[in-house]
Amino acid sequence: MAQVEATTERVVAADAEKVFDALADYTGTRQKLLPEHFSEYEVREGGDGEGTVVHWKLQATSKRVRDCLLDVTEPTDGELVEKDRNSSMVTTWRVTPAGEGASRVVVTSTWQGAGGIGGFFERTFAPKGLGRIYDALLANLAAEVEK
Repeated sequence: MAQVEATTERVVAADAEKVFDALADYTGTRQKLLPEHFSEYEVREGGDGEGTVVHWKLQATSKRVRDCLLDVTEPTDGELVEKDRNSSMVTTWRVTPAGEGASRVVVTSTWQGAGGIGGFFERTFAPKGLGRIYDALLANLAAEVEK
């Protein structure tokens, strides 16, 4: 089994603190940002960054649905880490200043991929598919915080 990684980034025309706060607001803003690939969204504990437990289903393809139950931590300033209790998937959101009134958002997901031919296809196609999903989420984020 090899580790699979998908990374997407975007520069947003809003201060890093405002962008981070929007991402960390699981009870409000975060749900509004999710594209159609996400369903059954539910905050189970907390709701604002560190200590949040959130559930959703992620439909990566027409046949592939991941049931996610995530523990949220904030290991450093400007960083949210979502660890899935149901799989090896870990998603890290990093928000850093990118000039006056702008910030860079980088989202990276890693997980242990399958072995064999299935693993080859997963390593080849999953990062691109997840990248498209995160591109949509980041576009929604930009629209929300650039208001």
